[in-house]
Amino acid sequence: MKIKVENKVTVLSDTLKEFFGDKMNLARIKFFGLFISALCKVQTVCFEKLACGFDSSVKAESSLRRIQRFISEYSLDSDLVARFIFALLPHEPPYRLVLDRTNWKFGTKNINILTLGIVYKGVAFPILFHIMPKFGNSCMQERIDLMERFIWLFGSNSIECLLADREFVGDKWLEYLNKLNIEYHIRIRENFWVEKPTNGQMVKASWLFNNLRINDWSFYPKIVRVNGELCYLSASRIINKENVPELQIIVSFNKPDKAQALYKERWQIESAFKALKTSEFNIEDTHLSDIERVSKLLSLVLIAFAWVYRIGIYLNTLRPIKIKKHGRRAKSLFKYGLTYIANLLLSNDIDKFNQCCKFLSCT
Repeated sequence: MKIKVENKVTVLSDTLKEFFGDKMNLARIKFFGLFISALCKVQTVCFEKLACGFDSSVKAESSLRRIQRFISEYSLDSDLVARFIFALLPHEPPYRLVLDRTNWKFGTKNINILTLGIVYKGVAFPILFHIMPKFGNSCMQERIDLMERFIWLFGSNSIECLLADREFVGDKWLEYLNKLNIEYHIRIRENFWVEKPTNGQMVKASWLFNNLRINDWSFYPKIVRVNGELCYLSASRIINKENVPELQIIVSFNKPDKAQALYKERWQIESAFKALKTSEFNIEDTHLSDIERVSKLLSLVLIAFAWVYRIGIYLNTLRPIKIKKHGRRAKSLFKYGLTYIANLLLSNDIDKFNQCCKFLSCT
């Protein structure tokens, strides 16, 4: 007997209801299921295309109005979405967090999004974000607010360490992390002046690692002050994107001997940004510019992102992705999962789809 495609949305909605059932009404939960399944099929946030991808008996015009009403009128709790994604993570805490910022173009408006993600095997699951309608770096208070929100939701014990790039350094910022005893590994510029506490001498951070050769790394064995805060330094001499040698200097709360290896995991957030932006979900296709509406759209996309990646991780355990000569996978885990789910949504295999929905179950 041929299975109707609509049944898959019912399965998906029933799974989402396990978590959201006592927190929102059934109509909203079904909308989540319709939106997420449509996004996986059409792979763009363009509302007109999403509406055509809704597995519903109503016309596309009605689905489009439904999407528009949700985005414009419904008050979506982003903390609730964060808790849901947190419950879907494929590993247990404590977690390695990565803080990064990306500039996305929504329609004609440029918007900065400060993102806190949890790294795992080549990707960072975005868990919290703060949208900034401005150019340039985030301010210290915006970073602190994001960390405070994470700690309020999930507790400081869920944090193994925090990884961040050169943008995220400042005296009050390091002071905040030090007071909370949060382990961090944050890159600083080569020309940063640091103080040796034993004699008060000020030196450039690069001077402590003048003897490093290409691809070598080392850590300074004594504690120093960076922006007045006690911390440790480590460095490696790398070849940058411009094919020029440079020092990669990391400031750490502790464990400077592990800093260089841990800092490399910061790049996993770039995999997430690529998938969300231009690689698969094409979130920049939207013409939204209102901050609150963009936030609701992004929250929905992040649920789909977490689900797709969980499926990709699972599929890779069954049939590993081919590794090419350069050492990287022939395709990403995200692409692996997305292709599989999209094909299931367009097929009649309700059993396999039901199996995929179990990765959205928090019970």
